[in-house]
Amino acid sequence: MLMQALPIPVQSLPSLPPDAATVLHANQVEKTYGNGTHALSRMSLRIQRGDFVSLLGPSGCGKSTLLKMFAGLESPSHGHVRWAGFDAPAKSGLKTAMVFQEATLMPWTTVAANVRLPLDLHGVPRAEADVRVATALEQVGLGAFGKSYPRELSGGMQMRASIARALVTEPDVLLMDEPFGALDEFTRNKLDADLRALWAARGLTVVFVTHSIYEAVFLSSRVVMMAARPGRLMADVPLDEADRSESYRLSPAFADHCRELSALLMSAH
Repeated sequence: MLMQALPIPVQSLPSLPPDAATVLHANQVEKTYGNGTHALSRMSLRIQRGDFVSLLGPSGCGKSTLLKMFAGLESPSHGHVRWAGFDAPAKSGLKTAMVFQEATLMPWTTVAANVRLPLDLHGVPRAEADVRVATALEQVGLGAFGKSYPRELSGGMQMRASIARALVTEPDVLLMDEPFGALDEFTRNKLDADLRALWAARGLTVVFVTHSIYEAVFLSSRVVMMAARPGRLMADVPLDEADRSESYRLSPAFADHCRELSALLMSAH
């Protein structure tokens, strides 16, 4: 089933109470950069607690810009973003972590020290931090590699370390900007399966930017299609299948969703 989203006037969208199910809310957001690039136009989107939402759309449609707004790294030119009803992430009590396109690990120190970095910056006692680092590394399959250096890891393992660095903060919301795009297909499929399992086990809310229709269908509870620049909401497609084992990739439902999203992506251009 395809649900079309229509623009909603700003005044009809009141601020949400702090305990609302909506954890992220972009309300009629516009973004124009200093060089004149109009990245987003009247973009409205609600992310519910426990969602796994993938953002799809043509290159340059503002997917990463919207993700950075949810992270508090970008401000809208017009409209507003709300975190659990509040106008700033710090006020909401939500813990948000972001994983970028590259692992961005410090090459001069160990994997464990890289993962521990956000805890060190927040003054978490070393004993507590070490326990949390060990747990995060186990969760991403790197329990035996804490003393290794980034140069000793494959690209997929480096990305796992980057995800562990996000998980060590025990986030409520995980924002991911095309983290597996540079990996080979086998490694990417394995990390997709691991990420989906982590999402289910930890009750995370995930917003995931990707250019891969197949990845979006495998991972997501919702796929949001954005139109070409200036980015705006074109469609919001729910994916209800509970079974996301490898056999799902071969199922008629998977193929149907991929065809639907392929047609939408063509229209988005």
